Amino acid sequence: MTARAATLPNSRLRSSGGTPVVGTVTRGTTNPNRLRRMDRWIAATHGSDLRRAAEPLAIDLGYGAAPWTAVELLGRLRTAAPRTRVIGVEIEPERVAAARPYEREGLTFRHGGFEVPVPGRPMLIRAANVLRQYDEAEVAAVWERLCARLAPAGGRSRGGLLVEGTCDEIGRRHVWVALGPEGPRTVTFATRLASLERPSDLAERLPKALIHRNVPGEPVHAFLRDFDRAWAAAAPYASYGARQRWLRAVRDLTADWPVTDGPVRWRQGEVTVAWGALAPRS
Repeated sequence: MTARAATLPNSRLRSSGGTPVVGTVTRGTTNPNRLRRMDRWIAATHGSDLRRAAEPLAIDLGYGAAPWTAVELLGRLRTAAPRTRVIGVEIEPERVAAARPYEREGLTFRHGGFEVPVPGRPMLIRAANVLRQYDEAEVAAVWERLCARLAPAGGRSRGGLLVEGTCDEIGRRHVWVALGPEGPRTVTFATRLASLERPSDLAERLPKALIHRNVPGEPVHAFLRDFDRAWAAAAPYASYGARQRWLRAVRDLTADWPVTDGPVRWRQGEVTVAWGALAPRS
């Protein structure tokens, strides 16, 4: 990860003084259950690190005009790590005020942005549908700043996790990047299989770092091209259902692409690939 030629989004003074709020107010659209695929993946893949952490703190960064995603994140993470606490962070003070009635044990809301104004080092920062509304040139610097806020690796833990990505309005299609303190690790594609015509339908939900790179000559374009070919070759499995077709297509993909997960996750309509294989060429 590098921030060369990249700058952080605008900063502005916090009304109460202290550290400036870093970021720009975005549309803030949200819907209940929209981030279910991302949340379930986090609970499954990062739950053990949250359970072992002395302070299992998770941040819902940019939860939007309503607090549903933060409320849901707490419930889903606590199925894997019962001591988890969630802090919802929003750059628009009015949204924070509107969320306060939903505070409960383990869930609070705070005004802030990419500076992540919370004590300690979070084990998780989730930023869904936030950077989509920024310029591509700003992404690297934001990633670097957020990764620097994560809990460091140590012992059996790989450290905190930043999960940043984009989904459609009702959460049927979702693509996200997972980053550790050291930088990007993986890219996950997740979908409701019954609604999928071809894997490249997920291209419209690529995160900001990749969405403009879905052009010939870029790795993510080649990956989606190969995924469509594998999907077409797996057409005979469609008679057994979309899940079986997806399983076969992903299994074929592993011959040429560094898929990092296995059939347990594939059955959920997911596939995760090493970041280095899809990273932009420039």
